[in-house]
Amino acid sequence: MTESLVLYVPGAVIATALIVKAPTLRRGWDQPLMRAVCTLLVVGSLAVFLSAPPTIVAVNRLTGVVNFSAPLVYSLLTAFSGACIVLILHWSGPATPAVRRATRLTVAAYGAVTVAIVALFAKGEAPVEQLRAMDTYYANTPWLREMIVCYLSAHTVGSTALTVLCWKWLRRLDPAMRPLRTGLALLMFGGAFDLAFLVVKWTAVVARWRGGDLDYLSTYGAPPLAAAAALLVGAGFIVPLVGGSAPWRDYSRYRRLRPLWAALRGFSPCGMRPVPLTWWSPVGIRLIHRESVIDDGILALVCWFDPAVRAEAYEAARAQGRPERHAALVADAAMLAAACQRRAAAERAGGRGSEAAPGREAPYRLDSRPLTELAREFDASPIVAEVRRQAAGV
Repeated sequence: MTESLVLYVPGAVIATALIVKAPTLRRGWDQPLMRAVCTLLVVGSLAVFLSAPPTIVAVNRLTGVVNFSAPLVYSLLTAFSGACIVLILHWSGPATPAVRRATRLTVAAYGAVTVAIVALFAKGEAPVEQLRAMDTYYANTPWLREMIVCYLSAHTVGSTALTVLCWKWLRRLDPAMRPLRTGLALLMFGGAFDLAFLVVKWTAVVARWRGGDLDYLSTYGAPPLAAAAALLVGAGFIVPLVGGSAPWRDYSRYRRLRPLWAALRGFSPCGMRPVPLTWWSPVGIRLIHRESVIDDGILALVCWFDPAVRAEAYEAARAQGRPERHAALVADAAMLAAACQRRAAAERAGGRGSEAAPGREAPYRLDSRPLTELAREFDASPIVAEVRRQAAGV
């Protein structure tokens, strides 16, 4: 059961990637790139599902052909490899005539390999059902030997091309494009695991050709590597789509604003009560609500801002080698933290929290944006932490 889950779970991840990407694929179906992505996800998911021993048994029984799953899975892996190369061709640039010719050549070549796999299986003899060791058990069997070489060779070319291209793209991509960089990194590592899977398979098969026995590599070492590759490839297609979506960006901002919201939510002006939210409220509404609470809290603390605290924190940040913009951000966060502590102390002492602190004739206006950066420094900066401790002792 555990061995089956090792393959079913990655297959489910790839299927999830297909479902998540379905609207985009449907809108761009006329584009070769979208068709390649769709093909890659469909055949990848099917290949992983059909490679699990329970599925192999079911397919063999359903068709009545011993080892029928072997050419079926090999053909799907070959189609997956061809889809990888087509994807690479269209990732590398616009659909020029040369790219279209290369695409047609790739489809024809991998289609021919698929036909050869089926024909070689039909020509050969595989009377003993193999659920986990088909490659090594029939490595020296006429016709089946050639079938195994065909699928391994085609798969090696496709996985190598995908891994190399993702590595090149990752090195050139703008660091600010984090979801896409993460997706490419996952695809690259998925390709690396797939290449490790192929190395294990080739090693076990070649050992059989030379009269040795390394079948355990293929039987026990290859499936986890294939599962890891499928899992990473599926995640590599999901992350850029989900990570670049508006709801995800809103959620990321909402989460990063929590330190400011937690510190300022108690300082809203008198009579201003936050609008209650239900657990099913959309993340966009929650983000607006959190930003409003933070803005109200900052306005309520304006008269408690101390420019001297800000200037001292700014100099401390500059002395640590921080750039001017970063130092200004740390200084604003420090001044805000001190204002929070002093107003809270005044309220505990029974004073009127809404009144200005003594000696504030021209309060400093906080203008740090974006709020997420201010929240990060407010929560994590050692300079801000020290200012907070000093203010708490006042």
